[in-house]
Amino acid sequence: MKFNTKTRYGLRAMIEIARETDHNGIYQKEIAERQNLSNKYLDHIVYALKVAGLITNVKGKKSGYILTKPASEITILDINNAFEPGICIIDCLTMNYKCDREASCAAKVFWEDLNDMIIDYFKSKTLQQLLEQQVKLEKKEGIEIE
Repeated sequence: MKFNTKTRYGLRAMIEIARETDHNGIYQKEIAERQNLSNKYLDHIVYALKVAGLITNVKGKKSGYILTKPASEITILDINNAFEPGICIIDCLTMNYKCDREASCAAKVFWEDLNDMIIDYFKSKTLQQLLEQQVKLEKKEGIEIE
């Protein structure tokens, strides 16, 4: 199981947006520079985060981005769901999948339990927790973000 790059970069972009305390927000160009992403690719990520209602422009187009609610209220599952229709580690757990063994398959029960554990883990972690961890790691490495 792999999470796509939009999900991974979306999480990193959200950390950048969450760390911004300026009332003008953070510009997409700054996020791209800090995360070493192309601005064009970041367009798709920012668009998905806006559609999901996780970020907004401060003053309309060509302005900085801010979170729509406190980082402590945004879960990693919220961010994942901006890019993926939920978490599903194997095909037989999807709604449209039909299997003759479904009612008597211990393997499916195992995969369901694992899938639920991953979802619960994503729900249990907030953007605020990741931001705090990021700041600690940067301090440890002597990295200073302006």
